[in-house]
Order: sequence, then C-alpha cells, then structure tokens
Amino acid sequence: MITRDIAAFLERARDCALDFGPATAKAAFLVAPDGFARAEQSAGDNRYMADATAFDAGCAMAEHHELHRALSSCVPTVCFPGDPDAPDALFPNNVFATVPGRLIVGRMRHPVRQREAARSDIRGWFRDVLGYAETDLSQQPHPCELTGALVIDRARGLGFCGLSERCDEAGARLMHEAFGLRATLLFDLAPGEYHSNVVLAVLAGRAALVCADGFDDPAAAEAIASLYAPHVLRLSAAQKAAFAGNAITLSAGTVWMSAAAEAALAPADRAVLVEAGFVPRSVALRAIEAAGGSLRCCVAELF
Repeated sequence: MITRDIAAFLERARDCALDFGPATAKAAFLVAPDGFARAEQSAGDNRYMADATAFDAGCAMAEHHELHRALSSCVPTVCFPGDPDAPDALFPNNVFATVPGRLIVGRMRHPVRQREAARSDIRGWFRDVLGYAETDLSQQPHPCELTGALVIDRARGLGFCGLSERCDEAGARLMHEAFGLRATLLFDLAPGEYHSNVVLAVLAGRAALVCADGFDDPAAAEAIASLYAPHVLRLSAAQKAAFAGNAITLSAGTVWMSAAAEAALAPADRAVLVEAGFVPRSVALRAIEAAGGSLRCCVAELF
C-alpha cells in the first residue's frame, strides 16, 4: 500500500508486526567532506544551509573524522573519499541506501548531486566486495532522494515519505517498490522544508521524533506519532532548527545526533528517549551543519 489516506494507512500500519527485518543496520558508510563548500544549486531549496562565509573545510573534515571514529565504536563503519566537484557528497544517505543484499541508487534533484550517483567506486564496492545486486533509480526523471525524503521503520516495513522538490509522487512510488515496503504514507512537507529526515525520525521501530510544523498537514504528523506513542518526542521549531530530528539509531539502545541537537533537548525530552530504551550519543558537527544537513544525513546504512 502507498497512499495519502491517513486513516487507511493507519489501519494497515497498526497490523504490521515487528518482523519485516532488522530494526537497525549491520554497518554504515560515510563519504568524507573533500571539497566542502556551499553548493549553490542545493542552497536553492535548502533553507538550513549557511552563507558561503560560514563554511570551514578544515573544521568539517576534523568533525567528520570524529564522527567516523565515534560511529565505529557502535557498528562497523567505512568511509569513502569525497569528490571536490561534489560538495554535498558528505550526505550519501540521499543517494545510496540498502535492503539486505541490494544497493538502491536514488535520483537527485540537482545536477551537482547527480554526480554522486555515478561513483563507480561505491557501486563497485557493493557489487564486487559485498556481492549486492543493484536497483538504479538515478536515470529516470522523477526525484527520489532516498532516506532523506523517505523515513523508514525497518522493523515494520513502513515508509513515511514527505513530498517536496526533492521527491515527487512518482519518485515515492519507485522508492516504495525498491525498498519492498508494506505500506507508505505520502504527505506534503511544509513550504520551505526539503527532506523528511529533518522533521521526522523513527528510532528502531520503538520511538519517533516528530516536528509537526515541518508537515503541511499536522494531521499526518499526529498520525505518525500515534503509531509510536507513548515514546514520541514532539520537537519544537527551535529544536528542529538545531537538527534534533536528524537522528538515527544504529544499535538497539543508542540514538545518535549532533551535539547541537542533543543540547536542544529538554530534560523531559531525554526522559522520553530513556523510557524507550535509548541513550543519546552525540558528535560536534557545527561546521558540517553549515551545509544544511546533520548527523543522520551523513550516514548511509547497510542492511
């Protein structure tokens, strides 16, 4: 099922058991921020991106190295070199995603990001080293920026897809099919929002971080929250701006976010996470966040 009908989606989703697949990834990969700079094409529909003067390539590289070290303490994590001609390449989760045994390559909206999908080294690593098959969506015309646009509950096989310039309805359907999901809810993001994973995170199928003002229709946000109640952290606009929604679980008991995101959490917010069985861990990513994304955007998952 892929639908905009909230009631129909909820009826289907509530019957989905936690047996679709592993709730968290077995490994992760990153792409280093070589050539880190403001990508003007991406800035056209990413209001979270800073002015060019705020970009510090050296600091971003140091932060990224620390992110790699930190995540490696949780799951095996590899890092590919960046491409100076692809300044957004440090956010590979928009371009590459996996299901068990298969790599999915997305179709990026902007030409500057479409270069990333053509990387033969990343594709070759999955094909020749890991033996993964490939589903290539990069050459069709509909934008579908993978786990930037589509937040997935891997345990239940549910998708939550926010539509914007970065993902249209046809692209959402292609992703729904590529991931083999049981049900996907389509909703419009609020004007000015570019990716769902800034306003929504589902944590190992057990909890959710939701910022209702990132949805064009708050009813969609509340419907998603109802699936994970009582373990729901409702984010304020200020917390969203600090990238608190751009979080990820890479193991059963840990939620990762940037240091700025964690600092934006109130004691009551932390209590929600603890009650759901999560310990927050964070990495300082101030320089990286100038590029309009945060920790979850940096992490491509291997299932």
